[in-house]
Amino acid sequence: MGRRPGRARGGVERRQPLQLPKGVGGEQVEGRQAVRELLVADRRRVRDIWLVEDVEPAPILDDILELAREARVTVKRVSRTQLDHAARSDSPQGILAHAQPLADVDLDVLARPRDGVAPFLVAVDGVTDPQNLGALLRTAECAGATGVVLPRHRAAHVTPTVTKAAAGAIEHLPVALVGGMPSALRRLKELGVWTVGLDGAGDASVFGLAVATEPVALVLGAEGKGLSRLVRERCDVLAAIPLRGRLASLNVSAAAAVACFEVAKRRLTPSD
Repeated sequence: MGRRPGRARGGVERRQPLQLPKGVGGEQVEGRQAVRELLVADRRRVRDIWLVEDVEPAPILDDILELAREARVTVKRVSRTQLDHAARSDSPQGILAHAQPLADVDLDVLARPRDGVAPFLVAVDGVTDPQNLGALLRTAECAGATGVVLPRHRAAHVTPTVTKAAAGAIEHLPVALVGGMPSALRRLKELGVWTVGLDGAGDASVFGLAVATEPVALVLGAEGKGLSRLVRERCDVLAAIPLRGRLASLNVSAAAAVACFEVAKRRLTPSD
């Protein structure tokens, strides 16, 4: 039996390398927490919500239904077969929403202070696995990142699998799409933002990073190969995560968690 178009073995979405991505994405949001945050953030129009008709009651579903009523969003009761056929991620938890696509933000805007806070950006260089990207976005938002930089080509964008893995983080994180990461890093440098590439061979340690309290962008490389040569050359600092075990590297989303929360820790104020 053939698989549904757009899905790969194990439910992970296949990228379509010959199709150029249009915008940030995010038109279909799947998973309970992701749909709830879509409504809470209220940053974009929600067309409708599909909810499985025989779904078990849960407090988060009550929240979603109340938020949908307040926002006058139509909730359509559908069969589990209908929802599973429309879903593009594994285990959508009986719910999905259709919304206006996420708008991308100009890189220069991300490089400005936000609510008096120095920019803390996460730049993602060629991460193609949607689960990794979603987990990375969730970590970045929880650590207080003020924006994300994604390359327009040869990288994962905001798909239903990403929205579910990000658990609503995409609703709160401004995203800039750039034509090429090396040129974006050069522009950030011109705008006064320090660029710190995570690299196992880096001379600096990510712990105690001196520039963490300055306008900063953490630059994360692709799964397996890490930072590309040009991106590595454009970074102001190459920082490594000291590893004490026998394995030589961390998954990119785990590395992002370590680095993001190190920056967050360095930015703590006495009132925190």
